[in-house]
This record gives sequence, C-alpha cells and structure tokens, in this order.
Amino acid sequence: MRDEAEGQDGKVRSGWRIALVCLLAILSLGGLHDERAIAQESTGQPPSDWVAEIEKVFIRSEDCKQCHERHYEEWKGAREQTPDLKTFGRVDAALLHGTSLESPVFRTVLGLWRQTNPTLDEQRRCLSCHVPSVNAFPQHAEKIVAQVIAGTPRIEGIGCAACHLMNGMEKGLNSPPTFKLQLGNTFYGPYAHPEENLVHPSAQSDHFRAASFCASCHFDKVKDVTQKNLPGEILQGTICQDCHMEPSTGSSTSKRGAMTRPIGRHWFRGVVISGTMLKNRNLQAEWMPRIDIEVAKIGPVVEGTGVVKVGSLPHSFPDGDPVLKQFFLTVTAKDETGNVLAEETRQFGLPYDKILRGPIPDPFIKGGNTRKIPFSLTLPAGTAAASIEAVLTYSLLPTPEPPLQERYLATLKTDTEREEARKIIQEYTQRRLLTYRVQSLS
Repeated sequence: MRDEAEGQDGKVRSGWRIALVCLLAILSLGGLHDERAIAQESTGQPPSDWVAEIEKVFIRSEDCKQCHERHYEEWKGAREQTPDLKTFGRVDAALLHGTSLESPVFRTVLGLWRQTNPTLDEQRRCLSCHVPSVNAFPQHAEKIVAQVIAGTPRIEGIGCAACHLMNGMEKGLNSPPTFKLQLGNTFYGPYAHPEENLVHPSAQSDHFRAASFCASCHFDKVKDVTQKNLPGEILQGTICQDCHMEPSTGSSTSKRGAMTRPIGRHWFRGVVISGTMLKNRNLQAEWMPRIDIEVAKIGPVVEGTGVVKVGSLPHSFPDGDPVLKQFFLTVTAKDETGNVLAEETRQFGLPYDKILRGPIPDPFIKGGNTRKIPFSLTLPAGTAAASIEAVLTYSLLPTPEPPLQERYLATLKTDTEREEARKIIQEYTQRRLLTYRVQSLS
C-alpha cells in the first residue's frame, strides 16, 4: 500500500512539474506577445486589442450588411450610382462616407498637416468627423492617425454605427462637431415605428430629419448647428438629406416581407454644378455665388469693391469641407483692346500651420450674406482702364509651402507613393471657376 501511495505521489509531483513547465511556457509566450505588442506600437502598428475595444461599441458595417445589404452597398460604393457620381468622381463631387479614412486625399492632407506639429488634441479634433468613434475613445487618436498616415487604417471611419449611434446635438468644448453619441445597443434612425428584430433595439431620433444632423460636421452651412429647425431652407421643409440622400422607396432591411417605406440612398452625393444644380433654376438662383463690382475711383489708380453674395440660408456654396477650402478673388483692369493693365488677387483660407489652431473661422461667404472686398489697381503711366473684371475661384486644398511638401514626401516609403501624393496635391490645389463679372468703365 505504501509503495502504491508513493507511486501516486510521484505521479502527482510529475503532473505538477508538467503543469509548471506549461505555465512557464504560457508566461513566456505572453511575455513574447507583450514584446511584440510593444514593438508593433513603436512601428506605428498597434496590437488589435484597442481595435476590438472600439468595435465592441462601433460594430463594423460588414456586420450590418447581413440585414441592411442595400444601404451597405450604397455606402461602400458597390451598388449602382447616379450619373452625378459616375461623371464627377472627384472629392468636390462625390466622396463616399465609407472612404473617410481610406481616401488617399485624406491621407495626403493629414500627412502634410502633421508636418506642422499639431498637438494630440488637435489631431483628435481633425479625426472627430472622419472617425466619430474617436470622440468616445480619444485615447486612441494617435494610433488611428499613425495608421492613416501609413495607409493601413484598421477601423472604420464613418460607418453605419458612427451615424446611427448619434442621438442629439450639443456644443462641446471644441465644437464643432456638435453631434452627441448615445453609446449602447440601441441604434437610432428616422422611423417612428422601427421594425422589431432580434439583433439590436431600434429607436426614432428626430435629429435624423433635421439639418443640424448633417451640419454637426458640415458646419459652414448654418448659423447655429445646434438649432433643430433652421430657417431659410431653399424650399420650405427641405433639409440636407432630401438632396444628398436621394429619395427612394423600398425597405431599409433585407428581411423578407419587410415594411416598404420612403428611404434615402446612403452614398451621400455632394456635387459642384451637377445635374441637380443645372436642372433646378431655384438652386441656381439661390445657391450659386454672385459677384458685383462697385467702382469708386477711376484714374491712374482704380479703386472699388468686389461684392460677393450667396442667396440661401442656411446653405453656402460650394459644399463640403469648411476648413481646408481656399477662395481667390482676382480683379483685373483691361484697356479697350483687352490687354491686362493691372491685376490683384486676394486669397481667403487657412494655411496648413493655422488649421485647427484656435476657433474655426467662418467660411469665405455664408449663405444669405454679402461680403465686400476692396481693391486698388495702379495702372501703368499713360494708360486708361476700359473695364474691370472680377473672377471668383476656389481650390479644395491649400497649396503647401515647398519645404512643407518636401518634408511630407520624405516620410513616404516609395517613389510610387510620392508620385501619387504629388498628383493629389497638384490636382486638388488647382483653382476652379465659381463666377465672374465684367464692369465697363466707359
């Protein structure tokens, strides 16, 4: 019996030894995992645990696709698109919200701006609209920026959850943006009686049928983005969603027998002089900027004022980003034969080193407002001006100073990446015509 007991004890001790060896091996693997995680963080590729932390709250849109296939494909750009989207493939025409972090244009702009040494809080502000989840997880802002710069974003920017967890508007310390996130299992939308399902609770939010919902990020459109009922719509009762989420009829889910309702497309088209603008004279009359010339003095020095107007409240035009866009007013004096005698250009917009440093300024011209810009042109001796021409143009991005551009290009790994960045900078800093006016002086 004693020998048998000792044998049992030996087996137990042997079992403990094996268990101890296994435990040490696990700890060793754990240490190796930690070392790899630290190494990944040092190379700008953080471990996936923080991504999982975000995606527990902001679930990936691929998960939503199982029930909302139509909206997912529109958001992703996989479904049929309107002629506007097919014709105007640029960011000033149609930028899918689903590309808010993947866009090479955003990567280039963020890379240029980062060369101006923004603080961590300023970087978070930059991301707050491109990836709304950063407002709930500000501690991960720097990791997200590093991934975008590297061209490998691992979380979604503006996905389904980013919008459908919004329920309310409020002014924060760094407003805008002004949307309020309601974190939890409930997803919000415009329907008063959402269909029941076994996946997540649904609830109505009035903000989905308010201009303030979109204006929480596209804030140059309005006087006060926290107002629910904004005055001065171009057509009574018309809000952002009516034009930018093309109205349709169908079901918001893929469920067999699901309720048919009025629904909005989820590709969020935004356009500059698109088919919508061209076919609607009300839009042309109200939203297109107009310019007049008031000449106060004629002689060796021609002085006056360029008067720029945009008719409608709350909209301003052109659309989109209220931070980066640049405007140029060029005033030219010409003689009777059309020769240029003198020219002056005024630029309005922030350079890279001023972006998100302090309050965001008002746009160049707000809807429903008039802006007066004085000019003074000194003519060559012995000449006389026969006409004054004013041309209003804009570019989508500020032109970077050459040293800033070279510093950014030096951070890119390959010649292919550098060439792509140069093309983006060249294309998106080009000036585009908005309107012009010629005033005869005879």
